[in-house]
Amino acid sequence: MKKNNLFFKIVPVLAISATIILAFIACSSDSITDDDDVIVDDEEVVTELHAAFAAFNTDATTIYIDGSDIVIETTGLPNHESVYWGEGNELYRDEPDVDLTPSIMSSNNNATTITVDATPNLTGSTVSTQVNTIGIAVSGASIFNDQEGNGALNEAAGSLDWTGAHIGPGVYHYHLEPKAFTNDDANLVGILLDGVFLYGRKCDSTETYPTDLDASGGHTTTTQYTNGEEEYHYHIINEIYSTTGSYIAFAGPYQGY
Repeated sequence: MKKNNLFFKIVPVLAISATIILAFIACSSDSITDDDDVIVDDEEVVTELHAAFAAFNTDATTIYIDGSDIVIETTGLPNHESVYWGEGNELYRDEPDVDLTPSIMSSNNNATTITVDATPNLTGSTVSTQVNTIGIAVSGASIFNDQEGNGALNEAAGSLDWTGAHIGPGVYHYHLEPKAFTNDDANLVGILLDGVFLYGRKCDSTETYPTDLDASGGHTTTTQYTNGEEEYHYHIINEIYSTTGSYIAFAGPYQGY
């Protein structure tokens, strides 16, 4: 999280006074170290990845710290079954009711890289999601919002596979609750572009559906990855979307920018 620099107006009275003041300012801006991070030049630099990143598919994702940011590079290829793998692939799943888009996952370019704040800025304005990758799921594939192209998702719902995802246009991506790894539970779904983690419909701290969610589906409680510390995070909102019979992964707005 970037913090505003402090500016001081120093009125020169005596040379020795100026020296003392400058020395004080220099000492105040020295690096401050605690168990988790380092403050350098008023910018927080995280030195250890959040424990939740251990849940991500390491065959598809490379995750590392870059100053005050986290970089997530992914092949975009999930580690679960789908009709979009195409016949002959070991992860192919026959789904005769899916209105297939032309692309086949094994021959499609799904690689995506996102950079997020290591410490989300929860003091700013909310920001709307856009039609494109809004986050990366633990499987390594992209998360999209509740829109498809220039219209509502229900116009393309017939092309969604059993886990609420499809290809087209672009990368393989989830619109709905990804049942391959979270299905009416508190499992981690992934991380969004504002650096906030997204979980399933239930809350780990209560083992039931949370009732205190904000407009984005977020609240502040402990999770299975915070070692007893409370942390702001999102949940898939427990409201069925349109005629899909399932739940939108995340519609927004973001809270962490």
